[in-house]
This record gives sequence, structure tokens and C-alpha cells, in this order.
Amino acid sequence: MDLNSASSIVLQVLTQATSQNTAVLKPAEEQLKQWETQPGFYSVLLNIFTNHTLDVNVRWLAVLYFKNGIDRYWRLAAPHALSEEEKSTLRAGLIANFNEPVNQIATQIAVLIAKVARLDCPRQWPELIPTLVESVKVQDDLRQHRALLTFYHVTKTLASKRLAADRKLFYDLASGIYSFTCSLWNHHTDTFLQQTCTRDETAMSNSLERTILSLKVLRKLTVHGFVEPHRNIEVMGFLHAIFERLKQFLECSRSIGADNVCRDRLEKTIILFTKVLLDFLDQHPFSFTPLIQRSLEFAVSCVFTEAGEGVVFERFIVQCMNLIKMIVKNYAYKPSKNVEDSSPETLEAHKIKASFFTYPTLTEICRRLVTHYFLLTEEELAMWEEDPEGFTVEETGGDSWKYSIRPCTEVLFIDIFHEYNQTLTPVLLEMVHSLQVPTNMDDTQALLIKDAVYNAVGLAAYELFDSVDFDQWFKNQLLAELKVTHDRYKPIRRRVIWLIGQWISVKFKSDMRPMLYEAICSLLQDQDLVVRIETATTLKLTVDDFEFRTDQFLPYLETMFTLLFQLLQEVRECDTKMHVLHVLSCVIERVNMQIRPYVGCLVQYLPLLWKQSEEHNMLRCAILTTLIHLVQGLGADSKNLYPFLLPVIQLSTDVSQPPHVYLLEDGLELWLVTLENSPCLTSELLRIFQNMSALLELSSENLRTCFKIINGYIFLSPSEFLQVYATELCKSFCEILKDITTEGQVQVLKVVENVLKVNPVLGPEMFQPLLPSVFRGIINGERYPVVMSTYLGVIGRVLLQNKGFFSLLLNQMACELGQEPNQLLGHMIEMWVDRMDNITQPERRKLSGLALLSLLPSNNTVIQDKFCGIINISVEGLHDVMTEDTETRTFKDCMLMSASEEPKVTEEEEPPTEQDKRKKMLALKDPVHSVSLQQFVYEKLKAQQELLGEPGFQALMETVDTEIVTQLQDFLQGF
Repeated sequence: MDLNSASSIVLQVLTQATSQNTAVLKPAEEQLKQWETQPGFYSVLLNIFTNHTLDVNVRWLAVLYFKNGIDRYWRLAAPHALSEEEKSTLRAGLIANFNEPVNQIATQIAVLIAKVARLDCPRQWPELIPTLVESVKVQDDLRQHRALLTFYHVTKTLASKRLAADRKLFYDLASGIYSFTCSLWNHHTDTFLQQTCTRDETAMSNSLERTILSLKVLRKLTVHGFVEPHRNIEVMGFLHAIFERLKQFLECSRSIGADNVCRDRLEKTIILFTKVLLDFLDQHPFSFTPLIQRSLEFAVSCVFTEAGEGVVFERFIVQCMNLIKMIVKNYAYKPSKNVEDSSPETLEAHKIKASFFTYPTLTEICRRLVTHYFLLTEEELAMWEEDPEGFTVEETGGDSWKYSIRPCTEVLFIDIFHEYNQTLTPVLLEMVHSLQVPTNMDDTQALLIKDAVYNAVGLAAYELFDSVDFDQWFKNQLLAELKVTHDRYKPIRRRVIWLIGQWISVKFKSDMRPMLYEAICSLLQDQDLVVRIETATTLKLTVDDFEFRTDQFLPYLETMFTLLFQLLQEVRECDTKMHVLHVLSCVIERVNMQIRPYVGCLVQYLPLLWKQSEEHNMLRCAILTTLIHLVQGLGADSKNLYPFLLPVIQLSTDVSQPPHVYLLEDGLELWLVTLENSPCLTSELLRIFQNMSALLELSSENLRTCFKIINGYIFLSPSEFLQVYATELCKSFCEILKDITTEGQVQVLKVVENVLKVNPVLGPEMFQPLLPSVFRGIINGERYPVVMSTYLGVIGRVLLQNKGFFSLLLNQMACELGQEPNQLLGHMIEMWVDRMDNITQPERRKLSGLALLSLLPSNNTVIQDKFCGIINISVEGLHDVMTEDTETRTFKDCMLMSASEEPKVTEEEEPPTEQDKRKKMLALKDPVHSVSLQQFVYEKLKAQQELLGEPGFQALMETVDTEIVTQLQDFLQGF
């Protein structure tokens, strides 16, 4: 590619690629895609984006294409890889001038250089770091900044590499440039602090930007650049210097107003200092030991004493608290129970912690956390009034404690209380005791303090187990507090019901539940929405608890359900609706069929809610979960929901519809429970199965549920279902079996086995394409026992229940394998006998006996030759299924079932679903459960004896081991 002529062509196409007109844009993009692999293309792009006279959008696009090209074509082994010669020219060009005037493009170029450095530095690009180091020393402001920006991105990228050889290279790099980077950082930091006196905001902003970039480089070098950083004087010097710098910057923030252009960057720098400490503590806990005392003194002073007043800001408070938390909770600093097993480093760190966390310090931290940081703020109280639903969606999940003040203070309190509970329990109990007197409704501060203390008692519930008689407290005080209806008391009503929720699973007597249910019924009618939502949460915790008893709850069920439903209708936000739906789901799940009289209103409302939530997939997931529990609770009556239910299942499980990404898993579960509880197959329910072939093609983690759904249809209406879908299903199964795990094979064949159970006449024909591979698996001696067992189960069904089809299959396989049918049959019986131990399920072991015995009576010499093996398997089967009546000394087949046998269902057990009943009816017809193996053995042997005559039969019996004959005679006594 001739650079000059090519540049103008590429420039023209890049200009077209920035067009808003798709007719111009699309062809340009296609042309650029073709050029990606052309030699010289990236040199042209470099020429374009380093030409500052060109349009910014065109240059931006050129940088992006170059950056994407590095990922695709820079590596040696990549298809269409760039030549070493071109790469060498590009590397030189990238660092020739650090003078990019546009910030966004400068950042992209820095990232681009870092990507190349990840692959080539230092071996193919040894000059990169020296060039950057020299460039950050120049006096030109722009060049210095761009070089420093690049220096940071290169360091960040190289620090992220994890292979041992790469780590070694980064250690070498860090030790080589650490001293220079420290002096660079100190220089820019001092320059900024001096400029704060002059109030030249532009100069201050420039210096502060360079301070941040050099500090970011130091952060990466310090945290990732040394194996034992505590042995490096400069590293430890820098870390100790952070505390002095933090004080200087905090003081500086006192004098710099919120309207100053540097304000945001100044706070960002302060946070960056704390990030260095947090990262270092996380990666090198023992190297951090010399910094523990100073870190704790600094953080506690800023956050828990007057020293921090006026200078600390929320994000900084969070960082300081996280630093304290990480030191308190760090497992590296916790000695073993047997102290002698602990390392000296652990004992040293523990000693420093112990000397710092004295009784006065811990007491002060605990009191300040509760009475200062736990208090509801004016902003929170205003939000409670203006946006109650927004107020209830607290940030408490996941890692929110790392960034948000309230979860951060609560997590710190929990960790400190856990670590020092013996010291802090009396402190907290004293605070609780001081609240025994009635609270003045006009004293807002007293109400907020009570709310905060109750919050602490809830958070520390597990630690306070032995110190608080919660049942007495509940009866004597908390219950009364819930009855105070004054509007100003609503924070306490909300906090008390929350507090009870925290203690439910810790310590709450079962016989007090009815009192709580009455209180919940009352609070679900509270005039305040926040109180009602919090009450719903506690209700969920109560019914979800291990000690929940349905009989205690049933008297309150109708009221609770009605009030929850009203709450669901009243709330407007998706998150709140989801939350209330989860509570409803939980209640339905726990009371199961007892819910039937009360769900009419919910059943009518859910279609409307589903329609309204079209844009909110997570809310739709919550609706699906509710429907799952609703169907389980309604049982066969769930058929009345089909006009709504079936379209929901159809949409959720249709992989051609975008929402399936969110709804599929819950949609499949709903489909399954709908089938399990369906009294009959409707045309709409049958039609949904059209979604299945695409689902089977996905071969995802949902495959197991798909197989359960297929089984559901087979049990529900085998003839109707198989008539429509057997061919398509067989085709899908053949495809799946080509590339699936052994567990997957077993799942597929279990479905086939169920088809053979429900329809032994037509089933083998419908799934005929699958059976040759099963037969081959037996003949070849499949090595996985569980797969072999399933193969034998499938062929055993065909042999026992469809002799004609078995003969056809045998002849087909004999022709295919070039053997005589009798020879093949003999080989199959031989393998069956040999692999009987692979079969562990008693049902399949009995089936094997019945199937092989069904070959008798026979004149066939091969079958007679294998007679001994057939008897061996039959006797093994008898041992598995026969139980002896000790009084009558007679044997009975324990697998026989009768229609009159109804299993007893205890209160804890789920009542049988419609599918359970169908499986029971199917089992009554199954030879395994309807034919006595003992009787069958006797009849077959008798028939064989009659066929051969006594001498011939005796000769046959003599081929059987005498011990086996004795056991057989024992089983057949009385016949």
C-alpha cells in the first residue's frame, strides 16, 4: 500500500464512515473491514490520526480501527498477522510525538500504546519505557501530560499480566523506575500545594492532574511490582508518606470551596491515596503490618473524633471505614486457637491490633457508629416522605458497603462487634436499657437514637444470642411499641418490625408466633407505606423460617393474603412490586393447597401486571416465580389459569423472542409444574411443545428441565402427544446423542424408556432410529456402567413387551453387523449376564430377569446354551425383590403394587400431583410392578420342562451351578 496515495483513499472512506447516512456509512464500513488485513493499512491509520489538521471524528475513528486491529492482527500467530517490519515502524511512530491536542483521542492513543506494550514490552519494544521516562521530564505542558497519561496506561496494563514470566518482567521494571516515579509524584504534589497559595486555578488543575497520574502509576508499581515490598525502603517510605500527604490534602480541601474547578479532582486524589492503602493491605497483608498502627490511628481519628469535622467527606469516610474493617477482619492477622501454630507475622499484627483496640477506643467507635452514623439523615427522612418506595430499596446487597455510607457503617459495626463482642455487648445493652422509658414524640433526636440502637441490636442478633431475652423483650416492650400509631413514631414501628425479622431465625419462641402474626396483620394496614413494606419483609422471613408451622398461620392467612395483595396493587415501582410478589410467593409456597380459597384476586390481577411489565424483565421473572407456586398450590384447578398461563409459558420459552434471555429458566420451571399439575392435555398445552426442538438445540444447562417437560407430556397423554411430536423428538434426540455427556445420554434414554413404558406397542417403532445405537452399545460392552444399565433397560422393555419388534431389530442388527441373528442374540445375552452388576436399580434388575425369562420356553440351541446365565440373572433378581414372611416362611415380591395401596401423606410432605397419580396408574400396568417374578420364573421353567420333557429339562438344569439351583428351589417352594 503506497502511503501517500493510500492515505487519501483511506481518509475519504473514513470520512464516509463517520456519516449519519446509512447508505454512505455501510459501504464505507465494508471497505474498511476488507482493508483490515492489507499490509500498510495501519501505517496509513497512524498517519491519519497523528495529523492534527484533520477532522476530529475521522481521527477518532482511525484510532479505534487501529486499536481493534491490535487485538486481531498484532500477535505473531494471528491469521493475517502484521509483519515485524511494519510493527517496528508503527511502534516508533506511536511514541515519536506526545503532542495530541484532543483529550479523548490522547486517552485512546495511550490505551492503544498500552495494548501494544502488553504484547511487545520489553522484548520487542525496549525503548518504550526509557522514552516515556524522558518525555515526562520535558517542560512542555502538553507533551509532559500526554507522556504521563501513556506511562500510566502502560504500567496499568503490564501490572495486570499474571503469568510468572510476565510478573518477573514487571518486578524488574518496577525496581528500575520506582525511585524516578516517586520523585515525579513528589514534584507534582509539591507544585500543586504551593500553587494553592496563588489561587491560579488553571495551574492548580494542571498540577493536580499530573499528581493523580503519577500517583496512579505508583499505586500499580507499589501493589504489583514487588514480591516482598516491606523489604524495599522506597516502597515503605512512599506508603508512610501517604499519611502526611493525606493530612495536607485534607487541610487543602478545607480551604478550597465546592465551586473551585479543582474540588472534584482534589477529592479524587484523597480517595486515590486510600485506594493505595486498601489495595496494598489486600495484596500484601504481612507487608502492611508496619502500617497497621498508623492506618488505624489516622482512620479512627478522621471518622470517630472531632479531628475529622469540617474536612472529611462521605466517600472518604467510607474508605476509612473500609480500611478499619479490612484490618479488623483480616484472616492473616488472626492467631489460630492454638497460638503456637500461628506465624510470628500473624502474632505481631494481632499484637498491634490488640494494643490499639482498647476498651475506651472500642466503646467510642461503637457509640459513634450507633449514635452518629446510624441516625437517619435529613435526606433519608425527606426521601421517606417524597419517595417511600425509593427509600425502602436500600443499597445493602453485594459490594455496596465498599461505596455507600449506610451499608459501609453497618458492615463495619457487624465486623467489629463480632471481633470484640465480649467488650461491646455490655456497651450496647446499656444503650438499650437507657431506652426503656417512654419516648417523647416531639423529641425527634430521641426517636432517631432509638431507631439507631434498635438497628444495632438487629445487626448484632447472632452475637447477642446469650445476652438478650428477646422473647421477654418482644412481649413486654416491642409489641407495645408496634401499637403506637402516632405519625412521628413510624420510624420506630418500621425499625421494630425489621428488628423482629432479624431475630426470627436467631431466637424467637414458636408459641409466640400468633402474637407476631396479629401484629403483622395490624401493621400491614399502617397508614405509612414504608412501614407496610418493611412488615411484608418480616412476614417473608417469618414464613420462610425453619420453625414455621402452617397450623399457627392458617387463622391469619386470609387477612395477610388480602393485605399483601392490596400492597402489591398500591406500590408503583418495579423493585417494590417484585419484592411484594416474592413475599406472596413465599406464603403460597408454605401453605400450598390451603391457599386455594384466597387466590382469586391475585389470579385476576397477574395478567394486568404481566402486561404492564413488558419492559421490565426482572419483574416478569418475579411473576413467573409467583405463578410456579400458585400452580403448585392450585394443583388440578390451575387449569382455570390456562388462558393466561399458557401464553406466558409460550413467550418465556420461545428462543426466537428476545425476552427468553431473562425468562427462560423460570419459564421452563413453570411449564414443568403446569404439566405436573394438569388434569388433561389441552390443544394449547400441546401446541407449546413446538418451542422444544429449538430448546434442545441449545444444549444448555436447562436441558435436564427440558427432559422433565418431555416426560411430563409422555405421562399426561402419550398417544396424542407422540402421534404429533414423536418423529420430531426422535430426530432431536439423534442429534443430541452425537455430542453429549454420558449423563446427558442417560437422560435422553430415560425419556425413551418412558415412551416404551407408556406405549410398548408403538413406542419402539416411533423411536426405532435410536435403538440400533443402543443395541450396538450392549454388544460392544459400553464402558460407562450407568449408560450400560440404561441401554439394558431400554432393550429389556422391547424384549419383554414387544417380541415382534425385538425380532425385527435383531434381524436388522444381524444384517448390519454381518452375523447370524442367533449368534448375535447369544452374544447379547452373554454381555447382559456379564454386565448385570452395572445395574443398581432394583426395578431394572427385576426387568432384566423378566426380559431374559421371556425368551423361554425355547427350542433355540443358542437360548438353551445361555440358559445358565438366564437362570443366574433370574435368581439375582429374586434376591433383590423377594421378602420373606417370617411367620409363614413364604416369599413375596415386594415390587408388586395394587390399586388399593394409597401412600400416607404426612403434613410435612407435599400432596401428590396429578403427574404422581398418573405415574402410579402407569406403574400398576408395568410388568415390573404387576407380574410376580417368582410366579414368572415358575411358569417359564414349567413351560420349558413341558417343551423338552423331563430328561431334556434335567440336562438343561445341570448346566446351572448347584448353589444357584438350591437358591432357586428355596424361592419356588409352594409352587
